[in-house]
Amino acid sequence: MNVLAIIPAYNEAATIAEVLQKTQPLVDGIVVINDGSTDRTAQIARLQGAVVLTHIVNRGLGAALGTGFEAAKRLGADIIVTLDADGQHDPAEIKRFMSEIEKGADVVIGSRMLTGFVGMPLHRRAAQIVGNLVTFFLFGAWVTDSQSGFRAFTRYAISKIQIQTNRMEVSSELIAEAKRNKLTVVEVPIKAIYTDYSLSKGQSFFVGLKTLLKLVVRRLTR
Repeated sequence: MNVLAIIPAYNEAATIAEVLQKTQPLVDGIVVINDGSTDRTAQIARLQGAVVLTHIVNRGLGAALGTGFEAAKRLGADIIVTLDADGQHDPAEIKRFMSEIEKGADVVIGSRMLTGFVGMPLHRRAAQIVGNLVTFFLFGAWVTDSQSGFRAFTRYAISKIQIQTNRMEVSSELIAEAKRNKLTVVEVPIKAIYTDYSLSKGQSFFVGLKTLLKLVVRRLTR
Protein backbone atom coordinates (compact mmCIF):
# COMPACT_ATOMS: atom_id res chain seq x y z
CA MET A 1 0.00 0.00 0.00
CA ASN A 2 1.44 3.34 -1.10
CA VAL A 3 0.78 5.83 1.71
CA LEU A 4 1.13 9.53 0.91
CA ALA A 5 0.99 12.39 3.41
CA ILE A 6 -0.49 15.67 2.23
CA ILE A 7 0.52 18.65 4.37
CA PRO A 8 -0.91 22.11 3.58
CA ALA A 9 1.44 24.83 4.82
CA TYR A 10 1.24 28.60 4.98
CA ASN A 11 4.21 30.34 6.62
CA GLU A 12 5.15 27.33 8.75
CA ALA A 13 8.94 27.66 8.65
CA ALA A 14 9.06 27.40 12.45
CA THR A 15 7.52 23.93 12.59
CA ILE A 16 7.56 22.26 9.16
CA ALA A 17 10.93 20.51 9.55
CA GLU A 18 9.96 18.75 12.79
CA VAL A 19 6.56 17.73 11.39
CA LEU A 20 8.19 16.22 8.31
CA GLN A 21 10.86 14.42 10.32
CA LYS A 22 8.22 12.77 12.49
CA THR A 23 5.98 11.89 9.53
CA GLN A 24 8.54 10.45 7.10
CA PRO A 25 9.11 7.08 8.84
CA LEU A 26 5.38 6.33 8.72
CA VAL A 27 4.57 7.01 5.06
CA ASP A 28 5.99 6.33 1.62
CA GLY A 29 6.04 9.94 0.50
CA ILE A 30 5.10 13.48 1.53
CA VAL A 31 3.67 16.31 -0.54
CA VAL A 32 3.73 19.76 1.04
CA ILE A 33 1.33 22.26 -0.47
CA ASN A 34 3.11 25.57 0.00
CA ASP A 35 0.08 27.84 -0.04
CA GLY A 36 1.60 31.19 -0.91
CA SER A 37 4.09 31.28 1.98
CA THR A 38 6.37 34.31 2.21
CA ASP A 39 8.86 32.66 4.56
CA ARG A 40 11.20 29.67 4.07
CA THR A 41 8.50 27.00 4.33
CA ALA A 42 9.09 25.68 0.80
CA GLN A 43 12.88 25.63 1.04
CA ILE A 44 12.86 23.83 4.39
CA ALA A 45 10.35 21.25 3.16
CA ARG A 46 12.48 20.48 0.11
CA LEU A 47 15.59 20.10 2.29
CA GLN A 48 13.64 17.52 4.31
CA GLY A 49 12.95 15.54 1.14
CA ALA A 50 9.29 16.42 0.60
CA VAL A 51 7.75 17.11 -2.79
CA VAL A 52 6.66 20.75 -2.69
CA LEU A 53 3.81 22.15 -4.77
CA THR A 54 3.44 25.91 -4.55
CA HIS A 55 0.48 28.23 -4.90
CA ILE A 56 1.85 31.63 -5.89
CA VAL A 57 -0.71 33.34 -3.65
CA ASN A 58 -2.45 32.11 -0.51
CA ARG A 59 -5.58 30.33 -1.71
CA GLY A 60 -6.69 28.66 1.50
CA LEU A 61 -6.95 25.21 3.05
CA GLY A 62 -9.59 23.92 0.64
CA ALA A 63 -7.56 24.86 -2.40
CA ALA A 64 -4.43 23.33 -0.84
CA LEU A 65 -6.20 20.04 -0.15
CA GLY A 66 -7.62 20.06 -3.68
CA THR A 67 -4.12 20.43 -5.09
CA GLY A 68 -2.91 17.68 -2.76
CA PHE A 69 -5.66 15.27 -3.78
CA GLU A 70 -4.89 15.79 -7.46
CA ALA A 71 -1.22 15.13 -6.77
CA ALA A 72 -2.11 11.96 -4.88
CA LYS A 73 -4.09 10.69 -7.86
CA ARG A 74 -1.20 11.35 -10.24
CA LEU A 75 1.27 9.67 -7.89
CA GLY A 76 -0.90 6.58 -7.55
CA ALA A 77 -1.34 6.79 -3.78
CA ASP A 78 -3.46 4.07 -2.21
CA ILE A 79 -3.95 5.88 1.09
CA ILE A 80 -3.78 9.64 1.64
CA VAL A 81 -3.17 11.12 5.08
CA THR A 82 -3.67 14.83 5.73
CA LEU A 83 -2.22 16.62 8.73
CA ASP A 84 -1.40 20.15 9.79
CA ALA A 85 2.02 21.73 9.44
CA ASP A 86 1.93 23.61 12.76
CA GLY A 87 2.73 20.64 14.98
CA GLN A 88 -0.82 20.23 16.27
CA HIS A 89 -0.92 16.53 15.29
CA ASP A 90 1.22 13.59 16.39
CA PRO A 91 2.28 11.67 13.27
CA ALA A 92 2.82 8.55 15.38
CA GLU A 93 -0.98 8.24 15.46
CA ILE A 94 -1.07 7.59 11.69
CA LYS A 95 -0.95 3.88 12.58
CA ARG A 96 -4.46 4.16 14.02
CA PHE A 97 -5.74 5.54 10.74
CA MET A 98 -4.05 2.78 8.77
CA SER A 99 -5.66 0.13 10.95
CA GLU A 100 -9.15 1.46 10.23
CA ILE A 101 -8.47 1.67 6.48
CA GLU A 102 -7.35 -1.96 6.56
CA LYS A 103 -10.65 -2.85 8.25
CA GLY A 104 -12.62 -1.28 5.39
CA ALA A 105 -13.04 2.42 6.16
CA ASP A 106 -13.01 4.85 3.22
CA VAL A 107 -12.44 7.95 5.36
CA VAL A 108 -10.89 8.12 8.83
CA ILE A 109 -11.14 11.27 10.94
CA GLY A 110 -8.92 11.94 13.91
CA SER A 111 -11.17 13.15 16.71
CA ARG A 112 -9.98 15.25 19.63
CA MET A 113 -13.45 14.86 21.13
CA LEU A 114 -12.99 11.13 21.70
CA THR A 115 -10.26 11.87 24.24
CA GLY A 116 -12.63 14.03 26.30
CA PHE A 117 -11.37 17.47 25.24
CA VAL A 118 -8.08 16.83 27.05
CA GLY A 119 -5.69 19.70 26.33
CA MET A 120 -8.20 21.68 24.25
CA PRO A 121 -8.79 25.33 25.25
CA LEU A 122 -12.38 26.24 26.09
CA HIS A 123 -12.87 28.54 23.10
CA ARG A 124 -11.68 25.78 20.77
CA ARG A 125 -14.14 23.35 22.33
CA ALA A 126 -16.99 25.79 21.72
CA ALA A 127 -15.92 26.39 18.11
CA GLN A 128 -15.68 22.65 17.54
CA ILE A 129 -19.19 22.01 18.85
CA VAL A 130 -20.58 24.78 16.64
CA GLY A 131 -18.75 23.32 13.63
CA ASN A 132 -20.22 19.88 14.30
CA LEU A 133 -23.75 21.26 14.61
CA VAL A 134 -23.44 23.35 11.45
CA THR A 135 -22.15 20.34 9.52
CA PHE A 136 -25.03 18.23 10.79
CA PHE A 137 -27.83 20.73 10.18
CA LEU A 138 -26.60 21.75 6.71
CA PHE A 139 -25.54 18.35 5.40
CA GLY A 140 -27.10 15.75 7.69
CA ALA A 141 -23.70 14.28 8.54
CA TRP A 142 -22.61 13.85 12.17
CA VAL A 143 -19.07 13.33 13.39
CA THR A 144 -17.55 14.34 16.71
CA ASP A 145 -14.71 16.41 15.22
CA SER A 146 -15.80 17.86 11.89
CA GLN A 147 -13.01 20.45 11.86
CA SER A 148 -10.13 18.04 12.40
CA GLY A 149 -7.28 18.38 9.93
CA PHE A 150 -5.92 14.92 10.71
CA ARG A 151 -7.62 12.51 8.30
CA ALA A 152 -7.02 9.54 6.04
CA PHE A 153 -8.66 8.66 2.73
CA THR A 154 -8.53 5.71 0.37
CA ARG A 155 -7.81 6.22 -3.30
CA TYR A 156 -11.48 5.40 -3.95
CA ALA A 157 -12.61 8.10 -1.52
CA ILE A 158 -10.64 10.90 -3.14
CA SER A 159 -11.87 9.78 -6.57
CA LYS A 160 -15.43 10.47 -5.37
CA ILE A 161 -14.95 13.59 -3.23
CA GLN A 162 -15.33 16.89 -5.07
CA ILE A 163 -13.78 19.88 -3.29
CA GLN A 164 -15.45 23.11 -4.34
CA THR A 165 -14.54 25.40 -1.45
CA ASN A 166 -11.21 27.15 -1.05
CA ARG A 167 -10.78 27.89 2.62
CA MET A 168 -11.61 26.56 6.09
CA GLU A 169 -15.12 25.49 5.10
CA VAL A 170 -13.52 22.51 3.34
CA SER A 171 -13.47 20.59 6.63
CA SER A 172 -17.28 20.41 6.72
CA GLU A 173 -17.41 19.93 2.96
CA LEU A 174 -15.31 16.77 3.20
CA ILE A 175 -17.80 15.30 5.68
CA ALA A 176 -20.69 16.27 3.44
CA GLU A 177 -19.01 14.70 0.42
CA ALA A 178 -18.37 11.49 2.30
CA LYS A 179 -22.06 11.26 3.17
CA ARG A 180 -23.18 12.18 -0.36
CA ASN A 181 -21.03 9.42 -1.83
CA LYS A 182 -22.00 6.87 0.84
CA LEU A 183 -18.41 6.45 1.97
CA THR A 184 -17.66 4.56 5.17
CA VAL A 185 -16.47 7.08 7.77
CA VAL A 186 -14.73 6.06 11.00
CA GLU A 187 -13.33 8.26 13.76
CA VAL A 188 -10.27 7.48 15.87
CA PRO A 189 -9.15 9.29 19.03
CA ILE A 190 -6.18 11.64 18.68
CA LYS A 191 -4.33 13.91 21.08
CA ALA A 192 -4.96 17.64 21.01
CA ILE A 193 -1.52 19.27 20.94
CA TYR A 194 -1.74 23.01 21.45
CA THR A 195 1.06 25.54 21.75
CA ASP A 196 0.97 29.33 21.66
CA TYR A 197 2.14 29.00 18.08
CA SER A 198 -0.57 26.59 16.92
CA LEU A 199 -3.28 28.55 18.75
CA SER A 200 -2.23 31.68 16.86
CA LYS A 201 -3.16 29.87 13.64
CA GLY A 202 -6.83 29.44 14.53
CA GLN A 203 -9.84 31.17 13.03
CA SER A 204 -11.08 34.47 14.44
CA PHE A 205 -14.77 35.02 15.16
CA PHE A 206 -15.26 36.92 11.91
CA VAL A 207 -13.44 34.31 9.85
CA GLY A 208 -15.64 31.68 11.48
CA LEU A 209 -18.75 33.66 10.55
CA LYS A 210 -17.55 33.94 6.95
CA THR A 211 -16.92 30.20 6.91
CA LEU A 212 -20.49 29.57 8.09
CA LEU A 213 -21.93 31.77 5.34
CA LYS A 214 -19.87 29.98 2.71
CA LEU A 215 -21.14 26.63 3.95
CA VAL A 216 -24.73 27.84 3.64
CA VAL A 217 -24.03 28.87 0.05
CA ARG A 218 -22.35 25.50 -0.57
CA ARG A 219 -25.45 23.72 0.72
CA LEU A 220 -27.86 25.81 -1.36
CA THR A 221 -25.92 25.37 -4.58
CA ARG A 222 -25.22 21.65 -4.29
